[in-house]
Amino acid sequence: MQITTKILDAVKQSTQCLIVASFDGGKLSAAANAINVADARQLETLLKREKFDGRTAQSLLLLIPQGIAADRLLIIGFGAQDKQGNVSADNFRKALQKIADALKSTPCSEISIVLGDVSVADKDAEWQARQAVEILIASQDRADSLKSKPAEPSFVLSKVTLGFPKANATAAAKGIKIGQAIASGVSLARILGNLPGNICTPTYLASEAKKLARGQSLLSVKVLEEKAMQELGMGSLLSVSAGSDQPAKLIVLEYKGGNKKDAPIALVGKGITFDTGGISLKPGAGMDEMKFDMCGAASVLGTFKTLVELQPAINVVGVVAASENMPNGNATKPGDIVTSMAGLTIEVLNTDAEGRLVLCDALTYTERFKPKAVIDIATLTGACVVALGNHASGLFSNNEALAQGILKAGQAAHDRAWQMPLWDDYQKQLDSNFADIANIGGPAGGSITAACFLSRFTKNFAWAHLDIAGTAWLSGGAKGATGRPVPLLVQYLLDNQ
Repeated sequence: MQITTKILDAVKQSTQCLIVASFDGGKLSAAANAINVADARQLETLLKREKFDGRTAQSLLLLIPQGIAADRLLIIGFGAQDKQGNVSADNFRKALQKIADALKSTPCSEISIVLGDVSVADKDAEWQARQAVEILIASQDRADSLKSKPAEPSFVLSKVTLGFPKANATAAAKGIKIGQAIASGVSLARILGNLPGNICTPTYLASEAKKLARGQSLLSVKVLEEKAMQELGMGSLLSVSAGSDQPAKLIVLEYKGGNKKDAPIALVGKGITFDTGGISLKPGAGMDEMKFDMCGAASVLGTFKTLVELQPAINVVGVVAASENMPNGNATKPGDIVTSMAGLTIEVLNTDAEGRLVLCDALTYTERFKPKAVIDIATLTGACVVALGNHASGLFSNNEALAQGILKAGQAAHDRAWQMPLWDDYQKQLDSNFADIANIGGPAGGSITAACFLSRFTKNFAWAHLDIAGTAWLSGGAKGATGRPVPLLVQYLLDNQ
């Protein structure tokens, strides 16, 4: 998709579809008003007749607009304006998300959007352009590549022009570049997340990581096999793969865009390519969605794809712990005790609490890179979905400055997180009579005790844990991976370059 920015004349712009803004109460943007004047105020009359009042994401498509060069005119409602004439960031995004739906019945492949008329509270043109690009590219993503006869797409964009005034041209161009790179990373994360477990195995994830590094001077990838993990003492991680015919992989990515002496930021992803629960078998209903249990790993690979495209001046390490969790005769049993790479023994009370078992060894391994900060990303607990739904990722951290940086990045990227407690009060729930620690802490505060478990392995570095169980995918009719939290992670890295 070709995306550019230019100064748009709403009356003279030749395009298959011109998109302009309206606001609460039917207030027209400058571009919409210019069109209204050009067609002898027929637009104003038509909007009143159709009871178009400019509320958020309301749309009206005119197929033969009068007085302008565009083939079609789409008016989108951006909702309420504050006293300064700004709309909210939420309403801005909702309005842009309406475009694909409004044009899906048309053959439009080229559109022009006048964004310079829309002012967003506390956001600049770079942010507006970036969000527009991410939203429009996401609207083109498909999940039916494995169907024998994929449906013909109803809306395929090849060219987009974003209209901004000359003063905002540089900022908008930067936003387009960042938005395209993030959208590329999100798309990869979604593609990987949507693949079934019989295709997206740990070996497949490793091969996808290697593809990212091909021809890239700043990115290198190595893959540790089970023998190497055994030699390192990763008994916790290997206890999860013990019941699977698919070998586990520890995938290590190193992006070196900064000074050689600069400590890297590390991203650690949970990559359970399918989770049956192991011997603690999950209920059958909805188990198909456990192919999404590798979305933490997918978000790490997506973030590295974005890094390769943007090439920021920063050093980043990625560690992906990839495994299946299956119940064969070799599988770990409830009550088994395993030894982690850190030397701590773990009583496995529930084999369905496997994500923390692979992550703890991956976190210990990450320490060798002497990272400035470590962020792990995992579809870790259903309890986090109960607590936060699918709007915010759960954030836990042993370092408040790191936590605040992640929260700020999430707000900027509109990929938000919410900080949860990590108090010592919860640690006692992980006590075991037979080992150093149990892998579950009971039903109370499940997402917190899971984070407390991981915190036992992060005492030597600044660490944050993102529980994305509620945000990594959607269920129901819209079932599919979201690609989150790639935008948050990229924003955090850009903020720290």
